[in-house]
Amino acid sequence: MPESTAPLPEPTAPEPGASESGAPGLVGAEPTASGRPAAPRPAAPRPRAPRPIAPRPTTPRPTAPDPTASGPRALMPRLRGPGGRPLRVAHLTTVDMSLHLLLATELKVDLEAGFETYGISAPGPYVPALEAIGVRHEPLHALTRAWQPRADAAAARELLAVLNRLRPDVLHTHNPKTGVLGRVLGRLARVPVVVNTCHGLWAQAHDPFAKRAFVLGAEAFAGRFSHAELYQNGEDRRTLSRAVPARRSRVVGNGVDLTRFATDPGDRARARARFRAELGVGPDELLVGGVGRRVAEKGIREYAEAARALAGKARFVWIGPDDPEKPDAHGAESGVEFPGPRSDMPAVYAALDVFVLPSYREGFSRSAMEAAAGGLPMVLSDIRGCREIGTHDEHLLLAPPGDAPALTTALDRLLTEPGLRDRLGAAARRRAAAHFDQRAVARVSLETYAAVARAKALPWTVG
Repeated sequence: MPESTAPLPEPTAPEPGASESGAPGLVGAEPTASGRPAAPRPAAPRPRAPRPIAPRPTTPRPTAPDPTASGPRALMPRLRGPGGRPLRVAHLTTVDMSLHLLLATELKVDLEAGFETYGISAPGPYVPALEAIGVRHEPLHALTRAWQPRADAAAARELLAVLNRLRPDVLHTHNPKTGVLGRVLGRLARVPVVVNTCHGLWAQAHDPFAKRAFVLGAEAFAGRFSHAELYQNGEDRRTLSRAVPARRSRVVGNGVDLTRFATDPGDRARARARFRAELGVGPDELLVGGVGRRVAEKGIREYAEAARALAGKARFVWIGPDDPEKPDAHGAESGVEFPGPRSDMPAVYAALDVFVLPSYREGFSRSAMEAAAGGLPMVLSDIRGCREIGTHDEHLLLAPPGDAPALTTALDRLLTEPGLRDRLGAAARRRAAAHFDQRAVARVSLETYAAVARAKALPWTVG
């Protein structure tokens, strides 16, 4: 059972989305000194389901610091381990793709802070890219993405052995399954600081009761073992408020590397022309695109239906890798072209005229943040994880998930109203610059480590 710790002081950095979910304080472990969990607090009132496509006011969020070397980098906490040695910080995900695509900036910030930085996951094709930036990868060969009792038991043994060998100062867990395994085993291995980031609960209100009970039960159980819980959106925090009290949780939002999209207009124009030429798209054709894994939960079926209905008004593409391990892996669809994965994403966004993400589930959509940073008008699903990107008809358009006719209507508006495209694209770019800097999110992680260390009186240097 996790030990008790004293309440922690509130971190000082701006907190995106704090107004959505109450006070942002953090404490250490939740159970009381008796070893029993503290009594749960009443859950916050559940928000009513929004009407499809209705305009949605949002509470203004604090502006993130200027994403320059003198901004967030200068504000990063200075942390050293006992005796002044570098801290050993390990990030745990299910697959190496998550380490590379979701956490690259956070890993770079850890390296810049002087940490010995480890990535723990199943091995895969992204390991060389991680090692190229200085991350030390530790493979868990038995780890799978799906819950498989026998494989999970083997992966747990591997993980415990890695933690006992590395003896990290911080274990930061990500993804649903590794979030559960990592929090529990991290405490069993006596890792001094265990932090989890919830990148989106894998259960929606419309999911079967058995799935919701399993997901929420597992998260509630694992949440008792961490020192701090970070959430990418306020709705997930409210959902778990009975199990994880506000005093040791925080909404941190999400971000991307904004510097990748701060390109010279001439370079952007050349990248746009180059990618469109590869696809055979003419200079006067409109190009609509989505970005993500080729799985049904991304809404590719509804997107293809909309593309067929709007044939002749634009070309439609979907950029992203196959994901054959997923049970909802999606094949080809008429009306949509599938060029496959790309590494030059700034050029991809520069080439598009409209971005679309009709997903059923998102924690806090990274591709939508990148599209916003690229100044693209967008149609997103009206779900948590997409609503955080912006307000309907102010920064983007929202359409109900699984509703192909509504998606078609929203896309048709953007294709036929150039003024609307310009207005929404400019507003999205401004919002991205203000709220979607991943370095600010990484700074919150470091502040969280420091806050836990202070509360536990760890022999670190914290400045």
